[in-house]
Amino acid sequence: MPVPMPTVAQVCELPILLERVIPAEWQDLNGHVNVRHYLELCDAASWPRLAEFGLDAQAFLERREGLFDLEHHLWYLAELHVGDTVTVHWRFVNRTVKRFHGVMFVVNRTRAQLASVFEYVSTGADLDARRSAPLPPAFAAQLDRLIAEHGQLGWPAPVCGVMAP
Repeated sequence: MPVPMPTVAQVCELPILLERVIPAEWQDLNGHVNVRHYLELCDAASWPRLAEFGLDAQAFLERREGLFDLEHHLWYLAELHVGDTVTVHWRFVNRTVKRFHGVMFVVNRTRAQLASVFEYVSTGADLDARRSAPLPPAFAAQLDRLIAEHGQLGWPAPVCGVMAP
């Protein structure tokens, strides 16, 4: 059964994390953006926001607190082409003491299309032990705030149904 996807207008209720024009070097032999760059957009969008939430270089390098991704599901919904302007948006779904579940959206602003949805589960990490660890308290507090806020949006987060924190 197909997962219902939000409209572009619904996704645009979420803040823009990143805006980018698709560069020529991202085109593959099929004449569209290669699959690896969809994930690259989401990764590039997440780092500045993580830093705002307290998971900055100091957390990773000095306090040795980090994150590991555990699962990914990526829906490719519409092609991206060189020159298209895209935005990336983030929605948090749920969390536990160690893990959180979220969804990122790539919107093609040039064509007014939802291009992809990236669902993931990540865990807090002790970078010295190289193991899962509780999420840092300040980060967990930000997640709690956003999970509550995003839960009020009035549209369900698209999830594949097999991931949970």
